[in-house]
Amino acid sequence: MVFKTTIDRLEKLSPDQGILGRVVNYLEGLVPRYSKVGDAVFFSTDQFPWSHTLEANWQTIRRELDQVMPYAEALPNFQDISPRQGNIADDDRWKTYFFTAFGYRSQQNCDRCPETAKLLDQIPGLKVAFFSILAPGKHIPEHRGKHKGIIRYHLALKVPEPREGCRIRVADQVAYWEEGKSLIFDDTFPHEVWNDTDDYRVVLFLDIARPLRFPLSLINGIVFALIGLSPIVQVARGNHQSWEKQFEALLK
Repeated sequence: MVFKTTIDRLEKLSPDQGILGRVVNYLEGLVPRYSKVGDAVFFSTDQFPWSHTLEANWQTIRRELDQVMPYAEALPNFQDISPRQGNIADDDRWKTYFFTAFGYRSQQNCDRCPETAKLLDQIPGLKVAFFSILAPGKHIPEHRGKHKGIIRYHLALKVPEPREGCRIRVADQVAYWEEGKSLIFDDTFPHEVWNDTDDYRVVLFLDIARPLRFPLSLINGIVFALIGLSPIVQVARGNHQSWEKQFEALLK
């Protein structure tokens, strides 16, 4: 009955969105009723117990990050991997170091950061994982995620002073990163980011499947499978593989 109702309502949505866009938009209205963690702007670490393990091991992750940072300028810009990010990242001040994204795994990056990779492998519902590296003076303008079936997670690894210079606004709430601490939020709320300092700000950036009750959990899983097969992800995968080859040549 639930699936029949879902299909009936999907047919009433704009056909211009495509089936994936229509499903995602429909899910947004259902999430508050089926979400196991509620429908909030920010979430607590107790709602995501695996976050305690990441916090307990943050210095291990930071040490592996420190081995990557000397090559920061050679790392790919976000929009170089995912061209759709060009509307919020059009310069060379938002660098990425990807581990995984919707079924694609950068084995070379994981091999360079083996302890981080092991910790990521233990996280249920992990869809995307990368070091998000913001250069001094970077501002990410207001934007919002498109899929409420995802929860956004940040583990602060490198936060320069002054504290007020590194901040994120989600909806009408402003938060500050603290090294070794988690920040968990719903990125479908409008949000923007500032690094008004003289050094890099780095977080371990994760997208996690929102814990949902059946049958929405099943529908959300189908959405993730479709995203993994979508041209957007396939283009990003090809771009990242091209960068990997260039980076390997640089390291030799």
